[in-house]
Amino acid sequence: MRTPLDERMDATMAALTGAGGMLALGSADRDGHSYPIIAAAPPSLPYYFAHYCQEHADKTFLVSGDERLTFAQTYAAATRVAQALVATHGLGRGERVGIAMRNSPSWIVLYMGIVMAGGVATLLNGWWQAEELDAAIREVDCTLVLADPPRAKRLAGTAATVVAIDDAQPLDTALAALLAAADPAVALPSVGAADHATILFTSGSTGRSKGALADHRGVVQGIFNYLAQALMMLGIASQDGNPPTEQPSTLLTLPLFHVTAEIPVMLQSFAMGRKLVLMPKWDAREAMRLIAAERVSYFVGVPLMSFEILTHPDRGDYDLSTVTDFAAGGAPRPVEHVRRIDAEMGGAAPLIGYGLTETNAVGTGNWRTNYLAKPNSAGRPSAPLVDLAILDDAGAPVAQGVRGEVCIRSICNFLRYWNRPEDTAACMTADGYFRTGDIGYLDADGYLFIVDRKKDIIIRGGENISCQEVEAALYSHPAVAEAAVFGLADERFGEVPGAVVHARDGETLDEAALQAFLADHIAAFKVPTQIWVSAVALPRLGTEKIDKVTLRKTYRAQA
Repeated sequence: MRTPLDERMDATMAALTGAGGMLALGSADRDGHSYPIIAAAPPSLPYYFAHYCQEHADKTFLVSGDERLTFAQTYAAATRVAQALVATHGLGRGERVGIAMRNSPSWIVLYMGIVMAGGVATLLNGWWQAEELDAAIREVDCTLVLADPPRAKRLAGTAATVVAIDDAQPLDTALAALLAAADPAVALPSVGAADHATILFTSGSTGRSKGALADHRGVVQGIFNYLAQALMMLGIASQDGNPPTEQPSTLLTLPLFHVTAEIPVMLQSFAMGRKLVLMPKWDAREAMRLIAAERVSYFVGVPLMSFEILTHPDRGDYDLSTVTDFAAGGAPRPVEHVRRIDAEMGGAAPLIGYGLTETNAVGTGNWRTNYLAKPNSAGRPSAPLVDLAILDDAGAPVAQGVRGEVCIRSICNFLRYWNRPEDTAACMTADGYFRTGDIGYLDADGYLFIVDRKKDIIIRGGENISCQEVEAALYSHPAVAEAAVFGLADERFGEVPGAVVHARDGETLDEAALQAFLADHIAAFKVPTQIWVSAVALPRLGTEKIDKVTLRKTYRAQA
């Protein structure tokens, strides 16, 4: 049965997107399919930045420590970066430029400058080790990388040109060399909707880091789909006599190389005139201090973050009353956490979203009282652009309530994996749905419930880990004969990787030594927290594949 909130949300969205509405719908074709689009959205990110940085020119946009930058200052710096990339580095349309940095004003200005110059912002995972960074750069033929000092050190010897930027310094100092090379006479290209905009990396289940390529239309429409949701809830708050009276603001707690931080947090903030308060490293006490000091109105992070605030012994020392929503994404919240946030956080409402790198973060959302009523649901498909279906292996829809693969179709979806046509074909249906690899069902009210994974991945605090990638790293150890990696339940992160290994004849293995070996080859979050050494060969199926189902059951019980 539809809830009163569902009815209000649907009515408000219909008014926003109907004929004559602020976000009236049009259509666009891609690969022989027609998709709804928000007609008022700019065609590409350069137009988007120019319009909203002018509209909100004098408002504070970025807060990082003692540094405060307005929208106008940010846009002026990005324009000079774009001019320098064209004039000094010869950046051409469609060339990939990597960003390998922690969150900082420099990261955001560089992202803007790259796409304004016609380049493709290639977001490298800042937690990766040297081998992982180099593999991703080679994967997408990235010719230039802008890196902070720790990442620049790891990139020594890579094929790309690396420009080191000390982003711990204020923006003008950090980017001094680039800004000085700007040539105001350089004409920046006219970037269109079909031009390539971004590449983000996703491990999936293959163990290979794939570059997911998106065009400007997909990114901008993804932003506007989120904006439609925000305006919908703003309309409801106004109807209830509770419109916001201050500039919206949010903490940037997630790494910008993740799609959630990139699109609904960072990019959506331009249109909203929203202040971004940057946190280079997560710390719950510091988050509460910043919420109180900057009067933060919206919080989003992985579920662990809001739970650490909820349970922090010093929470009562900080005024968190300005926060209207504690949102989460990247992983499900335990039901108990949903109910405790509602009961104990002073009126702020819980919210969950579900989306993927390949969908430019759009998918589903579960809001406020609806989330309390169905706390284990990812919510309904996000209007107005998302078409969500539950399909069988042949791509046919299953009956309501029957489990199948969660599939998403919208203009926001990525174009393809860079130079991986087989992987792209495997994840797309003939009629344009992206196969997420998650198994779920829709209830009678259209709410999505995710119950399993088709992909062999672990989600640790919102970070996807390919089991095959970790297994490959274990097999590179000369003493490892067999290895299997699987998820272990964890109270803080939801899941963490665990492994069981069997040694080659005549060799011995030690858990701590194996963990140290892995730390030199893969990011720290991928290293198994527990490694069991089996004295006997690992069990196998009739196909001779290692029986991971039995291993998971056995070792999860031990853990």
